[in-house]
Amino acid sequence: MTVSILHCWKKRSDSPRRRTSCWLALLVLWATLVCSMADAAGLEFRYTELVASEQEYLINAAVNLQMRPRLQEMVEAGVAIPFRAEFSLTRPRWYWFSETVAEQVLDLSLSYHALTRQYRVKVGGLNRNFSSFDEAMRALLSLHNWSVVERNRLRDGETYSVSLRFRLDVASLPKPFQVAALGSRDLDLTTGWTSWALQIPREPR
Repeated sequence: MTVSILHCWKKRSDSPRRRTSCWLALLVLWATLVCSMADAAGLEFRYTELVASEQEYLINAAVNLQMRPRLQEMVEAGVAIPFRAEFSLTRPRWYWFSETVAEQVLDLSLSYHALTRQYRVKVGGLNRNFSSFDEAMRALLSLHNWSVVERNRLRDGETYSVSLRFRLDVASLPKPFQVAALGSRDLDLTTGWTSWALQIPREPR
């Protein structure tokens, strides 16, 4: 399937009927991919951590993604697959709603360049090229030293709630795939929110 899709995708001067056929083939492949991923639980965190550096807190995490062969078919057919990591830090308050201390998002995507036969992973504003799909996936699904909040914004002796989520960014897909996603729970590919407590120690006087 991949070879035939790529063949018609490259012919920019093809008739509207041929281009429509290519889009339909991609949409069928996309639907198969998403249903397979949903059946296999899709996305889940392998580990998460928030570490303190000298001036800020950094997120490190790794995500497991099922059905990589079908995802590879989509990417090599010319569709960039977007993901988004979301971070939230709140301070619980017994007398009112929790206070939001910090929120951050990080956009990631995986694409393929047929001329160079390179997979490109974009993390924020940084692009990296890989010669193999597996290498690209490892980079895409790993968060390393993501700066999320300055240390001076957290108070000594306080307890905070850290929340992290990694998901497919449906809104950043090509328009035909967004239309296919409307009303589909199968396209809600996400780790869900993972939360844990962060206790800030008091500085000795």
